[in-house]
Amino acid sequence: MASNLVAPVEDGKIVETESQSSLKKAQSSNNGMDKDAFLQLLVAQMRYQDPLEPTSNTEYIAQYAQFSQVEQMQNLAATSELARATQLVGQEVYIKTTDSTGNMKYVTGKVDYVVFENNKAYLAINESLYSLEDLDTVADAAYLDAYNKALKFSIDMNKLPAVGGVDMTDADAIDKLEETYNGMSDYERSFLAEETVDKLQKYIERLKQVRAAAEEAEKGTGDGESTEGAGDVEGSEDVEGSEGTDPESGKDNNKGAEGAEKGTETTD
Repeated sequence: MASNLVAPVEDGKIVETESQSSLKKAQSSNNGMDKDAFLQLLVAQMRYQDPLEPTSNTEYIAQYAQFSQVEQMQNLAATSELARATQLVGQEVYIKTTDSTGNMKYVTGKVDYVVFENNKAYLAINESLYSLEDLDTVADAAYLDAYNKALKFSIDMNKLPAVGGVDMTDADAIDKLEETYNGMSDYERSFLAEETVDKLQKYIERLKQVRAAAEEAEKGTGDGESTEGAGDVEGSEDVEGSEGTDPESGKDNNKGAEGAEKGTETTD
């Protein structure tokens, strides 16, 4: 309730909150005649009546009886309003308010408790009070949850590029949308338009194509690196083998050199 004493400020001006607009409207509509006002009028009538033709006691009694009936009807209406407001505790509701500039706004939330003051019932939503007269819609919690989930789903999908412009940077977002959709119940999926579901399937198929192309490109790059590495290994083996083998005869050059040295010694 303390939040009703605080108002936001924009451009140096105090902005009326939805709760304040609702309370002001309720207070202005509660300025009707009550028992005290009737008694004041009755006393004024008696004080300023014509002494030569005073009002008879019968007329006073009739007026008081009429007012008593009106008062009882007001009390009955207040009791009915309180009972109606009490039944809303724990329910998800929409409150429609109009600020001082005529702008209409909606507030949604769960009714935490009810305040009854001056024969008026006020609904407490997120620690702010709203008049029962501003109640617009009472919704089931499952309905609101499904509606909000479908709304967020559509907003997230609209953030994606066109289907043809999907690349790997969009993979996480599309995977998350697919996971969310698969986790929805049939009731929650009924809140999604058929066009939205069809578009999701197109995004999924397009992402599969993009991933396949990326894998092929990565595989091609890996095969090229493997081929280059194998060529380097074979070349090094050829260089090492050329030290002791004659490429043409295939014989060991070192053994030939040793035989030539022995022949030279015998001749001497």
